[in-house]
Amino acid sequence: MKRIALALAAVLAAVYRIVPFGLRRRIVMGLAVLESRIGSPHESLRRLYDIEDSLELVINERAMAHGAGEHPKHRLTDYHGFFAAHVAAGDRVLDIGCGYGAVARSIAAHVPGADVTGIDIEPANVAQANAAENPPNLAFVEGDATEAFPDGAWDVVVLSNVLEHIDDRPGFLSKIRERLDPGQILIRVPLFERSWHLPMRREVGANVFSDPDHRIEHTREEFEQEVAAAGLEIVELRTPWGEIWARCRAAGRP
Repeated sequence: MKRIALALAAVLAAVYRIVPFGLRRRIVMGLAVLESRIGSPHESLRRLYDIEDSLELVINERAMAHGAGEHPKHRLTDYHGFFAAHVAAGDRVLDIGCGYGAVARSIAAHVPGADVTGIDIEPANVAQANAAENPPNLAFVEGDATEAFPDGAWDVVVLSNVLEHIDDRPGFLSKIRERLDPGQILIRVPLFERSWHLPMRREVGANVFSDPDHRIEHTREEFEQEVAAAGLEIVELRTPWGEIWARCRAAGRP
């Protein structure tokens, strides 16, 4: 359905492009202003935020096309570098919820002496990851890491935009700590306090999540509390790009 809609949009755009951009912009903005004047400010803000969410989907689709299938945020924010910087040659690394493998692939390429495995619950993601040009120290497996982990000992566990999709986050982190006993858990999650628009959205009853599957987008305090509840301590925490990047370990571990 999405493919059909995008194909139809391309056909209509061939005609729409005849209209000068300045006029197209005024039409779109004029419609937004008209929408904003319907009902109370509370009601119109909720609708405008809904429109903004739809626009964000369009921007992300174009960004993926611009990046030839890989979102430019990987390159522009260099969050891969945060993960790779904390992996040493000889480390066994488990990237949980690896998606199509971009982060795991970067770690394996930047630390050729590491042994990196990515696991994802979606067969299509694993197939796409395996079909890419992968270094020899990288493997991908299909599985649900909330139920079972790949066999073996792991020095580093990577959770890049994973925790926010899980209901029992302290329980999941505790399971990783107890069963895998990694030296480090490297975590990346969206930060709720990235913009005043998030509490404004909550106030007017609009969507506050950047992904419909998110269970939470953490404040820094919420993140720190959940990590502590899992028996972990934070060794390093940064908040670039409206995200939390954290390096954690079992509490009391040297």
